[in-house]
Amino acid sequence: MAFSDQLLETGAPIWEAQQTHPFVRELAAGTLADEAFRAWVRQDYRYLLDYARTFSIAGSKARDPDTRGHLLSVARSILDDELELHRSFAAEYGLSQADLETAKKAPTCVAYTNFLLRTAYEGSIAEIAAAIYPCGQGYLDIAAHMDDLATEENRYTPFIEKYTSDEFRDSVAWMRAFVDRCGERYPGERESMERAFLTSAKLEYRFWEMAYQREDWGLSRAMEDRSRVDSQ
Repeated sequence: MAFSDQLLETGAPIWEAQQTHPFVRELAAGTLADEAFRAWVRQDYRYLLDYARTFSIAGSKARDPDTRGHLLSVARSILDDELELHRSFAAEYGLSQADLETAKKAPTCVAYTNFLLRTAYEGSIAEIAAAIYPCGQGYLDIAAHMDDLATEENRYTPFIEKYTSDEFRDSVAWMRAFVDRCGERYPGERESMERAFLTSAKLEYRFWEMAYQREDWGLSRAMEDRSRVDSQ
């Protein structure tokens, strides 16, 4: 069994939790609340900026020229293409580019991007490969599941089409092969790769929950109360 398949087998309960999450089911049905989707767009825009940075750092660490070139090209593609897709999603739901760029990261987004960047700066190329893999494979698998659930086209169909497209499938296939190469080349790092993979996978699940619940820092009321006390 390929190492990427071993990781997916280990992470199967997390994948199942994602597939049954109400954000996923409601998006497939076209009934997801606008504000939940807007929350996802804002947070995923901020996430992707750091995801691209993670690929860039990985490229700087890669010894093989082809791997280095591909990682850097993915970073560029995220910045040029995927962020543009998010800007188009945003425009359809009443958000401007400024809304995206000034959005404050929710706690889950902070946790996820901090984990990716720490892994990129401090981890090995093998650990980075495992950490970035759940986002790609997860979105492909979840979007394919949404496609199965959807009974007709709806306003969220472009989301499903993007993440089940041939181009995206090719990108994920490369990530899977990258994980397999690292698993074969660095067998002593397989445990640390698995830990990185599972951490990212759990944060992928939390990202759906974050958007669905419109997660924030919960400090507005506390700050208002403190301001009221201070003014007395």
